[in-house]
Amino acid sequence: MHCFTLTEQNHIAHLVLSRPEALNTMNPQFWRELDAALTRLHKEGTARALVISSTGKHFSAGMALDTFDNAIAMNDTSPEGRAAIFDSLTDMQATFTKLETLRMPVIAAIHGGCIGGAVDMVTACCIRYASADAFFCIQEINIGMVADVGTLQRLPKLIPEAVAREYAYTGRRMPAAKALAVGLVNEVFESQQAAVDAALQCAAEIANKPPVAIWGTKQAISYTRDHSTEDALKHMGVLQGVIWSNAHIREAVMAGKEKRAAEFPALVALQGFRESGNP
Repeated sequence: MHCFTLTEQNHIAHLVLSRPEALNTMNPQFWRELDAALTRLHKEGTARALVISSTGKHFSAGMALDTFDNAIAMNDTSPEGRAAIFDSLTDMQATFTKLETLRMPVIAAIHGGCIGGAVDMVTACCIRYASADAFFCIQEINIGMVADVGTLQRLPKLIPEAVAREYAYTGRRMPAAKALAVGLVNEVFESQQAAVDAALQCAAEIANKPPVAIWGTKQAISYTRDHSTEDALKHMGVLQGVIWSNAHIREAVMAGKEKRAAEFPALVALQGFRESGNP
């Protein structure tokens, strides 16, 4: 049984976590499937936005605890074992980082509990919508460990640092209303379905824009977050020179005047040397 479904329609990819009986916990199969799905979406370039939603009572209860018993050997009895923990975590971190580096925006529609590893995941998304019953919990501290797959690195850049520290230190649940107030989520909706509908509507608006301009915008914002204003402005000059298109601007203006959907070329499919078949 797969951990999620992935569909694509009208240039919108929709990934739906589909293990509600297990609270959509993240077992080893989840990591393998998610990594493969994100790699495929990135390479194909046909989707122009990705929506992530879920099923059941909770968005996700985070890492499946039995993962540490079976699939990942967290061996703390030797320097060699502890060094291997570093490499294992680096591998897991890289999967969620793919959400940030994906060639399209990623929108999360969150309901119920977003716990532990699920916070790691949604903080790597571009936009977060939530239902009124949603809550966020940095659960790792409650089970005697440090959150290690992205929450502590990304959350303080999304919300005030002191607030991030409060919830990281205490393991308290942050309700949707608080998440909205501090800027973790963009908007709160009455129901899960309303949050999903809003995410899909946002994705549809994004899909109507030039994919390469959306790509450039995502690149610029991500770069700005981690660099000085001066460096980011220089980066922007180079980036704009790379993606500038008079044809795209003319099409966007004409479509607006004619009150029709604009037509833009898709991103080029990516092919690495491993897939090319050339000697």
